[in-house]
Amino acid sequence: MIDAIQILAQQQSEILEIVLLSLLVSGSATVISALIGIPLGAWIGLTSFPGKGMLLRIIYTLMALPPVLAGLLVYLLLSRSGLLGELEWLFTPQAMILAQCLLVTPIITGLSAATIAGKEGIIYDHARSLGATRGQAVWTVIMESRTGIIAGIMTGFGRAFAEVGAVMLVGGNIRHSTRVLTTAIILETRQGNFAMGVALGIILLILSFIVSSIVLMNAKDFDLGEV
Repeated sequence: MIDAIQILAQQQSEILEIVLLSLLVSGSATVISALIGIPLGAWIGLTSFPGKGMLLRIIYTLMALPPVLAGLLVYLLLSRSGLLGELEWLFTPQAMILAQCLLVTPIITGLSAATIAGKEGIIYDHARSLGATRGQAVWTVIMESRTGIIAGIMTGFGRAFAEVGAVMLVGGNIRHSTRVLTTAIILETRQGNFAMGVALGIILLILSFIVSSIVLMNAKDFDLGEV
C-alpha cells in the first residue's frame, strides 16, 4: 500500500485527470438520465393507459441490463456502419456518456414511476379536494415523492460511476482521453499492480461517499432524514 501511495503521489496529475473525467462522464450521464427518467416516470406513475403493464415490465427488465450488452449496442450504433457513425463518437467520452445513459435512465424511470404511483392515489385526490388544479395536484404528488426520486438518482449515479464493461467497450480505456477510475483499476490489476488497483478503488469509494454526502446535505428540505 505504501508503494501505491508513492505511485499516486508521483502520478497525481494523471490521477486527477482520471478522477475528473470519471466525475464528468458519470455526472453528465446521471443528469441526462434524470431529465429523461423523472418526467417519464412521473407520466407512467400518474397515468393509466393501454400497455402500461408491459411498458413497466420492459423498464424493470432494462434496469438489470448487462453493462457489456449496453456497451455493445452503443458500439454498433456508433461504429462506421452504424446509424450514428457519422458523429465519430466511438472511443470518446461522448460514447461513454451515451452507454451510461442507457444503463441509468431505466433505473431512474422505474424507481420514479414506482415511488410516484405509490403516492398518487391519496395525495392526488386530497389535493384536488382542496381545490388544486390538475397541474398543481400532479406537482404535489411529485414533491411528496421526492425522497424516492432522489434515491433513484443516487442509485443511477452509483451504477454509472462504478460501471466498467460498457465504458471499456465504447471508450477503449485510452490514456489521457477515455481512461476513468474503473478502467484504470482493470488496467492496473491486469498488470499485476494490485496495490495500485486497491488504492484507485479506495479513491472511487471516497468520491462516491463525497458525492452522496453533498446530495444529502443539499436535500435536507426533502425530509431525507438526518445527514
